[in-house]
Amino acid sequence: MIRVTVTLISANDGNHTELARMDIANDVEATIENFNRGSYNGVTYIGRNTERLNKGTISKRGRLENWPRLQLHIWNMIYAMLKDMGYTQGS
Repeated sequence: MIRVTVTLISANDGNHTELARMDIANDVEATIENFNRGSYNGVTYIGRNTERLNKGTISKRGRLENWPRLQLHIWNMIYAMLKDMGYTQGS
């Protein structure tokens, strides 16, 4: 599983505040069929701090099918997953 977190680090006091979290998990089946590609399920969670995010309430779900996992950098996967989930405002 891949966990993506967004953390604010205060310039004033150095405190860390987790603002967002996304988990991406390989469904394994596509990997067995073709090691170079995989299909992934993703979720984001409701909350803007670690305590709320830890409750695990799902905000959005996404899916990537037949993703070229060895050809593209992980940032491409994160972008594609966010896009599939509908996080397109401001783009």
